[in-house]
Amino acid sequence: MIGEAGVAARDRQLVLGLGGTVDFELRWDSAVVERLARELRVRRHELTPSAPITDERSLLVTILAFVAAGTGAERFVASSEILERFAGHFAYDVTLGGTGVRAGLVLDSLGIPSVQHLVSIDDNVRRLLPPAITVLSSATRDTLDPHLIVQYPVGATVRLVDGDIVSPAANRLIFANDPPNREMVIAEGLPDALATASAFLISGFNTMQDHSLLEERLDDIARALPRLPADALVYYEDAGFYTRAFAETVRRRLLPSIHVYGMNEDELQEYVGHPVNLLDAADVTCALEEVQRIIPVPALVVHTRYWAIAVGPQSARHREALESAVRVAATRYRVGDGFTPEEAEATASMPRHSGGSQLVAEVERSITDAVGVPAFSLDVAHPTTIGLGDSFVGGFLAVHAENGR
Repeated sequence: MIGEAGVAARDRQLVLGLGGTVDFELRWDSAVVERLARELRVRRHELTPSAPITDERSLLVTILAFVAAGTGAERFVASSEILERFAGHFAYDVTLGGTGVRAGLVLDSLGIPSVQHLVSIDDNVRRLLPPAITVLSSATRDTLDPHLIVQYPVGATVRLVDGDIVSPAANRLIFANDPPNREMVIAEGLPDALATASAFLISGFNTMQDHSLLEERLDDIARALPRLPADALVYYEDAGFYTRAFAETVRRRLLPSIHVYGMNEDELQEYVGHPVNLLDAADVTCALEEVQRIIPVPALVVHTRYWAIAVGPQSARHREALESAVRVAATRYRVGDGFTPEEAEATASMPRHSGGSQLVAEVERSITDAVGVPAFSLDVAHPTTIGLGDSFVGGFLAVHAENGR
């Protein structure tokens, strides 16, 4: 197969962007959380997920609010110093994050190379990125603005002076103040990289907070996109926008170029403006149809803990990619970083979520072009809930890479 740019399929590449992060992944410790809550005089009645995070106390209040609800989120913090001080109370691991980077790490685990567009770099990035990932960076100097990742298990219990908090589900929270990702400078070499790409992953605009600057960066992407071969796939992954109105700006500018538009269950519920019962077929069907009206793309993909469903006129061609994506995300959930292709293959024979299977069947009957895959039902003592959506994207693109080579 030869693309419009005259590039043989075997020479095509996956280009993943737009920004990566250095993550401080906390090891959840209820005893430490309780000690901090006592020292900072946190009360159950004041927990809120939406107040500004200006110090360690407001950070803890926000964390506990999400833990009590069992939900995930991404939030802006007044300074990186707050995050570094808070992380100092816990044991934590230094890892790499960002949708493009984690998708690239998954692809590397499956033996698939990629090109990674970065807006920041330091020795952590150089040390942790595998050799098979080629770096295309707009950074002019080394910087470190860590993202704090809080991963809590189901049943996590925190005793406060006016009541206990018990998490109804496992989930992850992301907190950051990252100037390079807010500025999102596009590397000069991106158009040339796209000229030989089989797919381009766009993500990361959710961290930007200057609307004029966002428009400039979207101008840069608009100028680069025509360099893509005619048969290249453009995958856009939504995220928790720090300024929600910016999501509409990105959609307005990029929607005509997007082939696959992905989001998780939290983002689905943000779009419809109310909670969605993810195991109720009528509720899910209404939500999918509502979001599809807002985001009319060839394939709209929603991935959740119970299922992944694509709707849109081109959804059917992505069934294999959905299956791969769900399997890869489940493998990360049970194994963590650095799994092998054999471990991913072993996941395929594990049990599926019965409620997810039933829901997929009902939604496929209700929505003409819907294609769904149930998630796996896994009993894991220490699951990895960080980066599951990113791993899903990597698993999805893995099929596109293999079919395009």
